[in-house]
Amino acid sequence: MSWDSRAGDLTPDAAPPWLIPLVERPGAVTQAYRTGVPHDVLAALAAASTTARAAGSSRDAAVLVLFSGPPDGTRGILPEDADLLVTVRAGTLRHHAGQAAFPGGAADPDDDGPVTTALREATEETGLDTARLHPLAILDRMFIPPSGFHVVPVLAHSPDPGPVAVVDESETALVARVPVRAFVNPENRIMVYRKNNTGRFAGPAFLLNQMLVWGFTGQVISAMLDVAGWAQPWDTDNVRELGEAMALLDAADSYGDAQR
Repeated sequence: MSWDSRAGDLTPDAAPPWLIPLVERPGAVTQAYRTGVPHDVLAALAAASTTARAAGSSRDAAVLVLFSGPPDGTRGILPEDADLLVTVRAGTLRHHAGQAAFPGGAADPDDDGPVTTALREATEETGLDTARLHPLAILDRMFIPPSGFHVVPVLAHSPDPGPVAVVDESETALVARVPVRAFVNPENRIMVYRKNNTGRFAGPAFLLNQMLVWGFTGQVISAMLDVAGWAQPWDTDNVRELGEAMALLDAADSYGDAQR
């Protein structure tokens, strides 16, 4: 059975009411992801994806988008204690060093689908007990240069995921269950660009005390907030260059009052 078959146990009926908008409309997340990306950038990504596939230089990958929070609630209403599992990659890695990311990675030959890959990689990176969670939905595959990965996000929920921590410091610098309210808070939202980006394309990012969440991960989180109906108006004119944004980090603190 090929990895592209997307085999794996999905249990959408296990979704709490507050996550149902995301489970019912996974394609809307991709659409929201693309909304803020200029057409020329989308075209360049599509061309790069096709080229990588033709050259055999791309790899399949999956990431785990794990929300934790109560199993009950109101449809579309974010619980106060909901959180999202995020890691920060080790600074010594070849690709995306030091970046905040969902746990995940490349598919192994024995993996029978994105769910298997996402759960295996999350366990290896965070020590997560995957028996405590429910995979709910699979989002559309997205291409990420320069690593050449075609990534499938796997949406999941756990009422209580248990302890998580860095398993291998050579791969992961930080593992955190970040309050979703920290992402919703308009004061934590900025736009970030890299100097070498064509046309200085800026994407949504989240400036937290311990991490700057930007790039692919920041765009996916921003899209999910929009589709779930949790997003609040924020200043999209607050645009920072990546280095400038990283300099604003305050690693000495945890998630303080400003992020509630």
